[in-house]
Amino acid sequence: MVFNFQFEIEHIVPLAKGGNNKEDNLALSCRSCNLRKGTFTTGIDAITGATVPIFNPRLANWSEHFQILETTGAVAGLTPTGRVTVERLELNNSLQLAARKIWIQLGLFP
Repeated sequence: MVFNFQFEIEHIVPLAKGGNNKEDNLALSCRSCNLRKGTFTTGIDAITGATVPIFNPRLANWSEHFQILETTGAVAGLTPTGRVTVERLELNNSLQLAARKIWIQLGLFP
């Protein structure tokens, strides 16, 4: 399965939580991630129990928070923010894993 949906504009801080439409609050997101994020901006890290922010692509470096396990296609969270984001956005659900494996085989990812 290879997804062909266009990316969506996502509000890092949702409008419902006081966010705005300025460029520094906008990011591209796949439909699946955007729907799962909804109005959430934080989550509880399963290891530390701390409430931490979801990954902000405008402020943070992806490779500092995540690693791709190329044999499985899974995304591993390396930090509390990474772990919370993987969990909140369900980055390793079966559809995402299947698509990521194909992208890796085609040389499209990472």
